[in-house]
Amino acid sequence: MPELPEVEALAQHLRDHAVGRTVARVDVASMSVLKTADPPFTALHGREVTGATRHGKYLDLVCGDADRGVLHLVAHLARAGWLRWSDKLAATPPKPGRGPISLRVHLGGVGFDLTEAGTQKSLAAWIVEDPAQVPGIAGLGPDALDLDADRLAALLDGRTERIKTVLTEQSTIAGIGNAYSDEILHAAKLSPFATAGKLDEAAVTRLHGCVQEILRDAVERSLRQDAARLKAEKRSGLRVHGRAGLPCPVCGDTVREVSFADRSMQYCPTCQTGGKRLADRRMSRLLK
Repeated sequence: MPELPEVEALAQHLRDHAVGRTVARVDVASMSVLKTADPPFTALHGREVTGATRHGKYLDLVCGDADRGVLHLVAHLARAGWLRWSDKLAATPPKPGRGPISLRVHLGGVGFDLTEAGTQKSLAAWIVEDPAQVPGIAGLGPDALDLDADRLAALLDGRTERIKTVLTEQSTIAGIGNAYSDEILHAAKLSPFATAGKLDEAAVTRLHGCVQEILRDAVERSLRQDAARLKAEKRSGLRVHGRAGLPCPVCGDTVREVSFADRSMQYCPTCQTGGKRLADRRMSRLLK
């Protein structure tokens, strides 16, 4: 799933390549991708792209100006979605219901597709006058890159959930997903099943530093890549996530995995749980 660093890099790619161009046409290949009907997608036609930004893990293409009115094409790429830029975009509309393309934006010969691999179609797009009209954006917590240590401590205070759960809850902290939460907790030497509200001051301070370090480093690396290479760049920078069975690059212990119904997480027992392995089930306890 694209997370804060990748979405920030995609926004930067659009700022570099799309801003100043005019939306010639929008093709909708999957009607389920659009979650709004008013304004219609045709309202984007003829509008100049004037900006691109990010709200947590939501991508926002800004079209129009104060004279004509501003519209936002907001997209959430979900688990398997992506933005594919083309310097020679095919003029032929994609066939509805066939292939991975959900939506295509023509920008005068160039443009981009919003695509989604697999059969589970969760990619979503909205056309709104204000990004806050998108329910998911309206409910976002503070952006992970904007958090200071005191704010993080306040967000964790009294929380009884696992720290892994709290870090990935977008209404608490916006932008962190499954992969980077694994990386942050590994760097902070914290068990993913530690109770969030029971972390002491030193642990919270360490956690805050790792949130900033991991995400800012990932953003910096991502911004140096074009959109087509972002997924590979993300994988190359991960120390534990997606590396079950491989040696931890810090201590050499074997990276372990906990699998759930629809996702998995990875951790290092030596670095994070005092050498103990976590049981491979949702409500896990440390094995005796």
